[in-house]
Amino acid sequence: MKKSKSAKSQPQLQNGHALPSKFAKLLDPDATWDKDQLGDVLHWIRQVLGLVCGLVWGAVPLVGAIWIVVFLVLSSGIIYGYYTYILKIDEEEFGGHTNLLQEGLFASFSLFLLSWILVYSLAHF
Repeated sequence: MKKSKSAKSQPQLQNGHALPSKFAKLLDPDATWDKDQLGDVLHWIRQVLGLVCGLVWGAVPLVGAIWIVVFLVLSSGIIYGYYTYILKIDEEEFGGHTNLLQEGLFASFSLFLLSWILVYSLAHF
């Protein structure tokens, strides 16, 4: 039996809801996440945040260790708020707070420092 064109063009349903697009899923508290998907999302959010903060810190000319601490607190706070308050994820299902908060931290910190140093050096020397 062939499906009609109208059946193909309609989005598939999951629990009575239309399947969200990839970007809509990022803000949907009812979306289901597996460990790898959530880890990837948290990793890339952190990378973007590290790059943006590094560019801003370097352009503004901020110097000192306090700004490194500010970045780490800001990055961890945004990640924690994202998975706790927006996605409403049960942390224990994904290995606890430490696993989720560490996702992409080292790579993001490296990207932050690299972009901060490069922009600061190129713009202010």
